[in-house]
Amino acid sequence: MITIISGTNRANSMTLRTANAYLNILQEMGVPAQLLSLEGKAVWERNEAMLELEQQYLIPAEKFIIIMPEYNASFPGILKVMMDNSDIKKVWWYKKALLTGVSDGRAGNLRGIEHMTSILHYMKVNVHYNKLLLSKINDEIAADSSVKKPETEQAIRQQIAEFLKF
Repeated sequence: MITIISGTNRANSMTLRTANAYLNILQEMGVPAQLLSLEGKAVWERNEAMLELEQQYLIPAEKFIIIMPEYNASFPGILKVMMDNSDIKKVWWYKKALLTGVSDGRAGNLRGIEHMTSILHYMKVNVHYNKLLLSKINDEIAADSSVKKPETEQAIRQQIAEFLKF
């Protein structure tokens, strides 16, 4: 099972649209996947809601696809809080992750991706080498979560195909 994490709690985010694009492609390929949006999720402490989220989305996952927007040259704190309040050994140790950065600027959250890579390595997660940086995200993903540009869709499909072999 692959869990796609939309790494922000911002409503109507481009991150969630991008995560849905990944989910749609995986479903089209017949790959078991689910989407965890942090929008409206109570992850601020290790409470009952966090334990339910962990049981439903995080522990069953063999692999993660983490879609992260750029927030102040890194990634949203809500994503880090969710990770910090999870059972590190059960959720993260020895699993695999694929990272995609999104931004409205030019760098596609390069700094956030590198920051997250360091954190995941510390948590014993194997991070796939093909980290996709999606810049000018409003030009890349439509309101219905379809990918606007064929070359971007090709890059996403290639990234997913490589990750499935990883």
